[in-house]
Amino acid sequence: MSVQSAAADVDVDLRQLFASLARNWLRILVVALLVTGLAYALAWLATPHYKAETQIKIETGESVYTRPNNTNDNDKPILDEEGIATEVQVVSSSDILNQVALKLNLARLPEFDDAANMSALSKFLVIAGLKSDPEEIPVEERVLKKMREKLNVYSVEKTRIIAIEFSSEDAKLAAAIPNAIAEAYIASQGSAKIKSNSAATAFLGPEIADLQQKVKDAEAKVAAYRAQSDLLMGGNNSVLATQQLSELSSELSRVRANRGAAEATAESVRNALRGGGSLDAVPEVLSSELIQRLRERQVELKANIADLSTTLLDNHPRIRALKSQLADLDRQIRNEAEKIMKGLMTQAQTAQAREKQLVADVNTLKAASARAGEEQVELDALQRDATARRQQLESYQANYLAAASRNDRNYLPVDARVVSLAQVPSEPYFPKILPIVGAAFVGSLLLMAIVTLLKELFSGRAMRPAAGARFERIEQVAMPVVQQEPTAVRQEPLVVRREPMAAEIPMAGEIEEAWDYATEAEAEPDTVSAAEAAAGYEPAEYEPAESPRATLGEVDIDRAAEKLISTGAARAIFVSPEGDEAAASAVLVAREVSDAGLRVLLLDLTASGAASRPMLESGLFPGITNLLASEAQFSDVIHPDLYSDCHVIPVGTADPIRAMRAADRLPIIMQSLTTAYDLVVVECGPADAQGISRLVGEGTEVFLSMLEPDDEVTQAAVSLIESGYPDLTLVTPVGHVTPGTPVPGRRSAA
Repeated sequence: MSVQSAAADVDVDLRQLFASLARNWLRILVVALLVTGLAYALAWLATPHYKAETQIKIETGESVYTRPNNTNDNDKPILDEEGIATEVQVVSSSDILNQVALKLNLARLPEFDDAANMSALSKFLVIAGLKSDPEEIPVEERVLKKMREKLNVYSVEKTRIIAIEFSSEDAKLAAAIPNAIAEAYIASQGSAKIKSNSAATAFLGPEIADLQQKVKDAEAKVAAYRAQSDLLMGGNNSVLATQQLSELSSELSRVRANRGAAEATAESVRNALRGGGSLDAVPEVLSSELIQRLRERQVELKANIADLSTTLLDNHPRIRALKSQLADLDRQIRNEAEKIMKGLMTQAQTAQAREKQLVADVNTLKAASARAGEEQVELDALQRDATARRQQLESYQANYLAAASRNDRNYLPVDARVVSLAQVPSEPYFPKILPIVGAAFVGSLLLMAIVTLLKELFSGRAMRPAAGARFERIEQVAMPVVQQEPTAVRQEPLVVRREPMAAEIPMAGEIEEAWDYATEAEAEPDTVSAAEAAAGYEPAEYEPAESPRATLGEVDIDRAAEKLISTGAARAIFVSPEGDEAAASAVLVAREVSDAGLRVLLLDLTASGAASRPMLESGLFPGITNLLASEAQFSDVIHPDLYSDCHVIPVGTADPIRAMRAADRLPIIMQSLTTAYDLVVVECGPADAQGISRLVGEGTEVFLSMLEPDDEVTQAAVSLIESGYPDLTLVTPVGHVTPGTPVPGRRSAA
């Protein structure tokens, strides 16, 4: 059977799925109660375990008043996450646990020694080789293994606190062991500090004695070398030759600057005299007192000449005398400027001679300074060695004094302290009966609910076709079944007819009134009765019965087929209140529509298989009951008609009672069939409105098969109309070939 696109064409019917929980609530509840009772018994019989906790804070034990002055940050304990994690490992180390085990004598307790009080079953397993002999392991290792199983050491998140948890069957022991572990950890930290302090004292004593002698030797070498090299020290802790060289260099620079300034000034005066320019721009000329007085006299004469020029002419004797005096003053000023220039040149020559002398002295001191520099390098090396040894000696002496004083006063602070001691627990942490029982009850309920839902889902009873899905072949719908051999047991009706109550039977007058509003029926062709047709007689002229000629939408087989084709109906529900003979209408209509080229399937829901028996070779084929009972698949229950292209699903061979339990799957089956076929014809036999309610869907036409218009047919029609099927159509097989008889030239065996 093909299962292509099964997941895409089938949906889960949630209502049907969760309805299985309501149907199986008793089983779910019983299993949950059994599991809860078992959990309660196990919790009640379990050995109680107690748990206690001790907390240790990691911090610097040294105070600011007792910390040595020469200590730095590297001497402090590391309090980051890695440091705390390291201390956690130290707390749970084997050394500390062994100390606690020896102190509390845990080896004598059966809780910590598997070899003590072994049960008979354990001894048998050891003898059989199925279990290792615990006595082969040393007692210390067995105790240590048990302690690690019951111990939990961890750091509290975002703090510097280490928690020590321990569980035991003895409440007092549960509190004593973590306290003992904390004490052993603090003692081990103190012991480690004592060992470290003693080792430091033992090392520093002889080292200080050696350093003292080395410092003396180094300082003696410095003094001897300074005396030998005649390195005299001047100011600023520098060699005298170097200091003198620095001073002469400064003097030489000053002399050179003075010489340059004198030469520049003399040159500017010379240029002014040669060019006849003004001497007022030369500062040295203006600073001369004689030139200043001559300038004042010159200004006075110019003022007098200006005053006299207003009344006298230029050739006047007074004006000529004043101009002669003014020219004499100009000559005196120039003569004085020349004297100043000569003085500046003399000053420059003197500075040049001083410069030559200073250069000679600087060259001499350079050689002396270079020699002194070489000797100073060696002297500095000796001084550095002596200084380093002295600093090391001072540091060792300070540490030695601090360590010795701590040993004398027995003051060695530990970088940890106990902040919370474990108290003897009053209640066990295991087992918690109420949570265990509650969890068992809820878990078993959930588990049983899941098992029930999965069983319902995998059985296919909770599946329905997807909306709008179109199957190319009906074999694509997959249902898990167990194939069984068909049996020749006659089945009971699948659709049980409900007899109408007295209040539901309409009056004959109401039926006649309904018929008056119906269209006039056309004359039917000649046919034979159903009994004669079953006996193989030829059809005869048909004469209408004496019943009302106008019926409620009464048509023949051809008209019924035309109606189904023209309206595009997907389902045709046939009800035959007169029994198996009237079921021929469904077969004839199905064949007629199939001959028109549509894909048609007939579903036989009669008790005796009257609709499918004329279409098949045998009545023992698997059918709808096998499909409902999950004994067959679609491909196993669909068979071809012997005389047309129509397909048929017979009643089947399964237990009808078992099949009726899955009657809720009929809408799913009908939906699957309508998506695979153009038309699904269902013969329901003498069913009522309630019986066909599961078969009705979108595009459904309801037909009432009639042989004779008697009271039984009338009551069935009125009941269907009142139950919500006003478009009921009456169809009669009278006048057509009996089902099962081939028509020459039209049908052939499949």
